[in-house]
Amino acid sequence: MDSRAWDERYAAAGTVWGEEPNRWVVRETEGLMPGRALDLAAGEGRNALWLAARGWRVTAVDFSAVALEHGRRLAERQPEQIRDRLTWVLADLTGHRPEAGAFDLVLVVHLHLPAGERREVLRRAAAATAPGGVLLVVGHDSANLTEGVGGPQDPGVLFTPGDVLADLAGQGLETVRAEKLRHPVAGTGGGTAHAVDALVRLRRPGAARQG
Repeated sequence: MDSRAWDERYAAAGTVWGEEPNRWVVRETEGLMPGRALDLAAGEGRNALWLAARGWRVTAVDFSAVALEHGRRLAERQPEQIRDRLTWVLADLTGHRPEAGAFDLVLVVHLHLPAGERREVLRRAAAATAPGGVLLVVGHDSANLTEGVGGPQDPGVLFTPGDVLADLAGQGLETVRAEKLRHPVAGTGGGTAHAVDALVRLRRPGAARQG
């Protein structure tokens, strides 16, 4: 889907993904000291807003102007000090180059691209990660097609933890965690089904910046 298609999708709904942060983002970041964060493919900013409320200064990047406008509206509900920690950037990640070595936390959450484009985006995300900083990649695992529900149905845009590690080989990052995870989603008929996610957390060696 291109930016126009995503604009239409976001325009047709109040919020597409809801306002709660991604469960794995919460699990992997709630113990980190706040600093500068970069949220790539931020959508309506649910993760960016959650981080900003916890003291992070967040740059949220997405190629959908409608999604970012939804994010700004959600931010307007927050106190001024939280709004002031947020920067919204309209950009296509296939061409966007974040500031190198500038971010203590970089999120790439549910960005699904063909393998070559994904590799380039992830390598630029790695380059943006500061010494001591964390790069967190989360998305639908390739196994979700046969073992889970929801998500993209094109196997060419799904990935495994191993794919992410291969994409980032030689980028100077240490692997903290690489795993396939399941989480419950509401099923039809009142039942519960599961989605299968890939999660990779990496760290750039070096002392973390303070503040």
